[in-house]
Amino acid sequence: MTAFLIVLALVALLVIVTLVKSVRVVQQQTVGIVERFGKFKTGLQPGLNLLTPFVDKVRYTIDMREQVVAFPPQGVITEDNLMVSIDSVIYFQVNDPVRATYEISNYIQAIEQLTMTTLRNIIGGMDLEQTLTSREEINEKLRYVLDEATGKWGIRVNRVELRSIDPPPSIQDSMEKQMRADRDKRAAILTAEGMRQSAVLSAEGQKQSAILTAEGDKQSRILRAEAERQARILKAQGEAQAITTVFNAIHAGKPDQGLLAYQYLQMLPSIAQGDANKLWIVPSEIGDALKGLGSAVGQVAGITQKAEGEWHAPELSNGEVAELDSSAAPAAVAEADNAVREAIAAAESAAVSTRSQAAAPATPSIPPPAPSQEPPAAEPPQR
Repeated sequence: MTAFLIVLALVALLVIVTLVKSVRVVQQQTVGIVERFGKFKTGLQPGLNLLTPFVDKVRYTIDMREQVVAFPPQGVITEDNLMVSIDSVIYFQVNDPVRATYEISNYIQAIEQLTMTTLRNIIGGMDLEQTLTSREEINEKLRYVLDEATGKWGIRVNRVELRSIDPPPSIQDSMEKQMRADRDKRAAILTAEGMRQSAVLSAEGQKQSAILTAEGDKQSRILRAEAERQARILKAQGEAQAITTVFNAIHAGKPDQGLLAYQYLQMLPSIAQGDANKLWIVPSEIGDALKGLGSAVGQVAGITQKAEGEWHAPELSNGEVAELDSSAAPAAVAEADNAVREAIAAAESAAVSTRSQAAAPATPSIPPPAPSQEPPAAEPPQR
């Protein structure tokens, strides 16, 4: 009984082991490489797969997804003999799991070594400045070489990136100084260019301002000259009209010698008036001059002894013509005679006071004028 149980347990264990060996589950995006007696038989696809127990064996499991491998920094010498440290990242994907298994023992290590040698070949033909500024070119060349070399391994290199390119510390310091000097130079150039542009714009603005000011001054002078010309023309026209009006009014009133003598004698006392008159000399012969004033005035060219002709009296503002009152002529003549006498007396007194103040030899006093005869009555003005 005990032996039977032992045999039954062994049989059950064998069945379990056989089932385990016969069934294999493969994950998505994974391929299993099956060997039979050490020789490749087939590749297991994702899902549940049945194997021949104790005959078939899953030797490798290949990940078919795109993989990313970062390689440590590697020292590379440039064309100008400078050591730079470069670390890179490779993006690759297995296309043929059988060839990736049997064509290369360790494709990741092979890709790393191939990347290192390819970088040395590419960087060796560039100087430091080209190396720092040609990342895209280096990536493209490196990807092309790696993809061509790993194609026979069943691997496709999708992308290569250089994460950093580090020159030696001394070179970095020199580069920083050079960049700082270059930036200072560009800043100085930009500052000078800005100042030049500012000066040019300021000069242009001043030029335009001067031009506009000159144009404005020119227009202003032209307008002022035009206004002054118009004003002078209007003033001359006004004076001409005023002279014509006064001339017509005087001739329309028909003045005689008595009125002219009265107006002349009225102006004599006003000569001594005013603060600016320091000395006023009255000749001693003024009496004789005043006596013959009527006859002297009558001899002035252009002034007749008696107004003749037809002259129209000036019109009033309401359009009416001023009427001359002929009945008032004798009274006006008498008033003019009295004014003449008063003017003669004022002139004699002024002459006497002037001679006494100047301590000059006394001049014979002017005898009082003889009483003038009553002038004939003025004829009424003709209308």
